[in-house]
Amino acid sequence: MTRLIQYLDSIHPLSGELREHLYAVLQVTDLKKKERLLRPGQVCSSIYFVEKGLFRCSYIEHFKEVCVWFMKENDVIVSVSSFFRQKPSYQSIHAMEDGRVYSITYEELQEIYRIYPEFNFIGRVLAEKYYDLSEERFYLQRMRRAGDRYAAFCKRYSETIDRIPATYIASYLGITLETLIRIKKKQ
Repeated sequence: MTRLIQYLDSIHPLSGELREHLYAVLQVTDLKKKERLLRPGQVCSSIYFVEKGLFRCSYIEHFKEVCVWFMKENDVIVSVSSFFRQKPSYQSIHAMEDGRVYSITYEELQEIYRIYPEFNFIGRVLAEKYYDLSEERFYLQRMRRAGDRYAAFCKRYSETIDRIPATYIASYLGITLETLIRIKKKQ
């Protein structure tokens, strides 16, 4: 939990009271590879910080899995519309490796925003970061050439690319596994 508190404190200094409050409400969850944090139809009731592991978010379209994002250590993971609107999710969040996450519920987060206004700054900075990532993914999907998409993916996920199976990379890029294999052979 120390890593999370340090991460939040690096965005904006945490008061002693806020720090104590976070230690009191944050929950730790250890997951095994292939376990799910969220299934379609469930409401994403918590937002998670990854201390250890690699996670993916996906949904099913035309009987095929579509990967939306990959998150690793020091990332925040959530099904955005489900969490912030407290409605059932169409997405799944899977552990791709054994992992450890810290979580806070929607209600607890709203309470922290209300009691500790300085946490609103942290929330805004995190929202900006993940909105930027979402826009980056949208831009990547608009690239016409699959090779360009893969090159951008490699740059964005350089530290974790060896941890992500090719099947999920292809799904994320919107290409077939065969196309991805051909692209890799050319490099």
